[in-house]
Amino acid sequence: MENTDGIFSMKLFGGVMMNYVVESYENYIEEERLSTNNARRIEFLTTVRVLDEWITDKKKILDCAAGTGIYTFYFADKGHDLTATDITPRHIEVIKNLVSTKPYVMDTRVMDATNMDVFEDESFDVVLNMGPFYHLINESDRIKCLQESLRVLKKGGLLITSYIPRYYVFQYVAMQNDYYVDAKLARQLIETGILRHDDEKCFWTDTYYATPEEMEVLYCEYGMKVLEHFAQDGATPHFSQKVDGWNEEQFKIWCDYHYSICRQKSLLGASNHVVIIGRK
Repeated sequence: MENTDGIFSMKLFGGVMMNYVVESYENYIEEERLSTNNARRIEFLTTVRVLDEWITDKKKILDCAAGTGIYTFYFADKGHDLTATDITPRHIEVIKNLVSTKPYVMDTRVMDATNMDVFEDESFDVVLNMGPFYHLINESDRIKCLQESLRVLKKGGLLITSYIPRYYVFQYVAMQNDYYVDAKLARQLIETGILRHDDEKCFWTDTYYATPEEMEVLYCEYGMKVLEHFAQDGATPHFSQKVDGWNEEQFKIWCDYHYSICRQKSLLGASNHVVIIGRK
C-alpha cells in the first residue's frame, strides 16, 4: 500500500509503516560522507567558512536533520549551544555516543522536521536546515518544514537551508553510471524535480531537487531577507579522483578558489549542494 500524502513515501510492510528515507540512511554511513576524502570535504569546509562569517558570538542553534552531527559538533566545539534532531534513530545514537565524550551537554531527539512542536516559538538564534528540505517530495511538507523552522527561530535569527539543484543531478548520475542515461529520467527530474524510491531508475531515495530561483522566491514569500546563497561543493564531484590525488597545498588552493567564486549565481545551479541563508 503506497501513501505519498505523508511526510515521506511509506509502505506497509509486516504491519509496520516503513519510511524509505529513514531506511536509506539507516543503511548508509552518513558520518563518513563529508570527511572521507578531499572531494567530499570541500562541501563541509566551504560551508563552515561561510557560516563562521555569520555565526559569531555564542548562539543557541537548532540543527534539525543533523545527520550524524558534523555541523552540530563543529559549532558546539566552538562554544555554541546546540540542539540536534534527526528523523533517523541511528544518527541520533551516533550523536549521543559522541556527546558522551565531550565536556558539554546537548539536547538530542529523534524528530521529524515538519513538526517541531516540542520547541517553543522563537527558541533559537539559528536554525540549520541542512537535510530535510531535499527529502520532502510533497510541497505541503516542504512548507511545513519551512514554517516550523521559522516558528522556532527568533526575530532577526538566521535560517540556513541546504538543497540540491534540479539541473545538476541528472548530469552527475549519468556520468557515474550509463544505466541512468535515460530520457524519461532526465525529463522527470527537469520537469518535476522529484525522485521516488519506487521509480524504475531511482538512484537514491525519495528526493526533491529545487532551483536557486525557487529557493530565493520561497524565502522572500515568507518574509526573509536573503543574505547569502552559495555553492557548497561546485563542480568538484565531477572530477573527484583528480581532487583526491592533490597534495595538501594543491587542495588548499582549490578550496580557496572555490570559496572565492562560490557566491556566483552562474555556479549555483551547477553545484551538487547549495546553501541559502536568510534573516527572519
